[in-house]
Formats: sequence, C-alpha cells, structure tokens
Amino acid sequence: MARHDARDRSRMIGLLCLAASILVQHGASGQRVKVEPEVLSYPGQTVNLRCAFTDPTGIQLTMVTWIYEPKDGERINIAVFHPNFDPNYPNSPMKGRVSFTPSPPILASPSIEISNVRMVDEGKYICEYATYPSGNEQGITYLVMLAKPQNSASIVTVVAGIKQVVVARCESVDGRPAAEISWVTTANGNATTVSKTGTDNTVTMSSEYRMVPTAADNGKDLSCVVAHRTQVKPDSIPLKLAVEYPPQVTIVGYDNNWYVGRTNVELNCQATGNPTPLTAQWKTMSGEKIDTVVIKENVLKVLKVDDSVNTTFVCEVKNRIGTGRDQVTVIVRGTRLPEKGATTGSIIGAIIGVIILLAIIGTAIAMYRKHSNKKLCGDGPPKYKPPPPRKTDSSATRPDTNNVPLVENRPLQDQYYNTQSAEPVTDLDAYHDDEQYGEDEREHYLAAAPSGWDDPRNNEVPPPYMRTDSDPQDYHQGPNVNRGESFVSSAMFV
Repeated sequence: MARHDARDRSRMIGLLCLAASILVQHGASGQRVKVEPEVLSYPGQTVNLRCAFTDPTGIQLTMVTWIYEPKDGERINIAVFHPNFDPNYPNSPMKGRVSFTPSPPILASPSIEISNVRMVDEGKYICEYATYPSGNEQGITYLVMLAKPQNSASIVTVVAGIKQVVVARCESVDGRPAAEISWVTTANGNATTVSKTGTDNTVTMSSEYRMVPTAADNGKDLSCVVAHRTQVKPDSIPLKLAVEYPPQVTIVGYDNNWYVGRTNVELNCQATGNPTPLTAQWKTMSGEKIDTVVIKENVLKVLKVDDSVNTTFVCEVKNRIGTGRDQVTVIVRGTRLPEKGATTGSIIGAIIGVIILLAIIGTAIAMYRKHSNKKLCGDGPPKYKPPPPRKTDSSATRPDTNNVPLVENRPLQDQYYNTQSAEPVTDLDAYHDDEQYGEDEREHYLAAAPSGWDDPRNNEVPPPYMRTDSDPQDYHQGPNVNRGESFVSSAMFV
C-alpha cells in the first residue's frame, strides 16, 4: 500500500512539472511577440496594428502572417510577408485597405494599417511568426469598433386606471458596443429593455417603463439614463409623467355658521384634473333657483341668508375624461353662533409656558441666593478688615488711662477702701517686691498715668493682673483670690 501511494505521488509531481514547463514556454513565447491588447476606432478612420519580435537571439525568423478572426466566423489570412518575396495580401474583406508599414516591411516589426475601417472589421487580429527551431509564435490584438448612439426618450400619455401600461420609452440607436439604459423616478414601476442589431454591425437598445398610473403620478419626474463607452458621462433625459384623470372637486367656504340675515357668504368650487377642467356648474338638490344667490364661474355667492338657502348645493366639473362633483348641505340658523375662543390646546400650551417661565425664574433666584450665601459664608475673599495681632509684651496689656477705666468685675470682699484716702488701697507689697519689672518699665507706665496726679511716683498705676500659672483660661474665669495673696486690680475712680 505504501509503495502504491508513493508511485501516485511521484506521478502527480511529474504531471505538475510538465504542466509548469508548458506554461513557461507559452508565456515566454507570448512575451516575445509584442502587440497591443486592444485598439479602438470609429468607422471611417485608419488604424495601425503594431507587432514586433522583441528577442530573436538564437531564433531564426522565417515568415510573418496577419490573420483576421471575426467574432462569429473562421480565420482569414489578410497579409503575409517573407524576406525573400514581396508582401502578399490574400483575398479578404480588408483587401485593398490593408498594407504593411513601413513599406517595404521589416521582419522584426511587421506592423499593418487598415484604412476606412468598418463596423464589420471588429474582431481578433493575430500576428503570427514562423520561427526555427521553436515553431510558430503569435500575439493577439482586439479591434473594437465604436459608434456613438443617438439617444432619445418620450412620454406616453395614459389614463389613470388599474392596469399596468407603458408610460415612457427610451432608445439608444446604432451604438457600438451596446448601450446601457436605466430609469430614475419616484414612481412605482419597472422597465423592460430589448436589443436589436442594426446596419453595419451596430446595436439599437430600446427600453419601456411600465406602471399602474394614478392621478397622484401625474407630473412626477422620470429620467432615462443612457451609458455608453463613447460618452464621457451618462446621458440623462428628463421627462414628466402624463396621466389623465377626471376632475377631483372640493367645495370650500362653508363654516357652519350661516344664520338668518348674514350677508355676502361664498362657496368656492375647487377642481383639479388632466386635462384641466374649464367650467363649473352649480345646482341645488331640489332644483329650485334661489333669488339671493349669484354665481360667477366657480364661486357661488349668497347676498343675504334666509330660509331659502337651507338646502344642499352641488358643484359639477367636467373634462374630456369624465365628471367630478362635490356637495355641501347648508343649515340656516336662527341666531349667530358665539365666536370661538382660544382652543383647549392653546390654553394648555399657554399654561405650560407660564409654568416653565416661573420655573426658570425660580431657578435663577435660587442660584443667585446660593451664590450670595457662599460669599457671606467665606467662600469668597473677606469683606472686613481683620484686627491687628495682639501684642504679648507688658505695654500692650496695660489699659489706656486716657480712656474711661473699667471697673473690674471682682467680688466686693476682695476690695476695700479707706474712707480717709482719695484712692483705693490695695495690697501691693508683693507686686512692688517683684524683680521682673525694671525701672524702664516703671517709667513707661508713669508716662501713661492720668493727668492731675501731683506725684506720679507715689501714685503710679499698676499693670493689669496677670496669672503666672500654666492655665491661661483661669484668667478669663475670674477666680476668687484670698486677701492675703498678691493681686492687682484695675484703677478705679470714685
């Protein structure tokens, strides 16, 4: 089994190598005969079909032959050249119009030209070399004949109905190659396209647009778009649908408030149709003629409303397709209906608008107040000047004797007075014995003594009492001090 698989594998590899060698040889051959893949031409022009053998090294070029192969037909030799003989042009549709160029021809580049080309000349042209030792090698050029078509489109007038009919046609006549036709419209329909071969191998394309026509389709845009190789851009032909339909009639002007005595009220008969309706005919269901009614074209005018107007008015309009009609029944009222006020929707809308406006105003006020509160609470810069820092030296704590002194709020039992003396007597022995106050400080206090004291040294004002313990809050609480302890009170005038 293993040997059988190995043999199959080796055979497959051999076949692949053979196919690759054949493709390489064919590719090399095709590359050495250089031609143009495609040449375009219009009828009546002269075309040049070029051919050259690019690398004749190691190869002997024997002869070259140009062969014409039509789309549906057999191959025909149209030009043959051998270096030992003159050029030869066998019988063909191109005889008399084909020749080698340059003349005399060169075997390495035997190009040909065809004058006064025709549409039937379109096809495949083969430049074939006879060489030794590789054999024949060739290159193929396709001659494409172009013919610019004549494009046209037209509308088919139809009557509105329930069956699908042709509403437009479009043609692209005598083009080469065949043109492509499409339709652009908002109408609901579909197209069918057919081709027909014309004279001199041209093609005519015809397309029809079909739909079920309705009155609403009348006047809609419809465009036929033709795309062809000879055109820089597609050719668009605009059209408008033409659908005929009987008149569609509507009576306007009645407001359901015709009361006795009302004057100069009108009914207007409006009609559309294709063809356009010319006249309108007014009549009543009873057939009676009303004296207060005046008719002018499509307008019925009532000079004065009375009970005779309490009827049904009919308006009929005709055109070539048919007749359309509409009617309105008038109810004559004894009194006039009250004028309509604002609608409920308008009132509700106004209320909603007021509510929204009040909400906006309330939101704005709330935001303003919030912003103001933030400023007052310190969110912004301070609005007042902060007090200067409190001095800690003895001069800053001494009261100003120029101002009215304050009586210290102390218990009466801690203070005593001598009725024979003009000044309060206090126990200042301990204060005078304190060594932490020097002479300079005493002089400083004397400078602040109140005027009118004869002997400042004998009547000096002591500084405010200051605790020396570790708790500074005891000073503010005003603790009771025993009479035997040293203390100082503020000066007091009696």
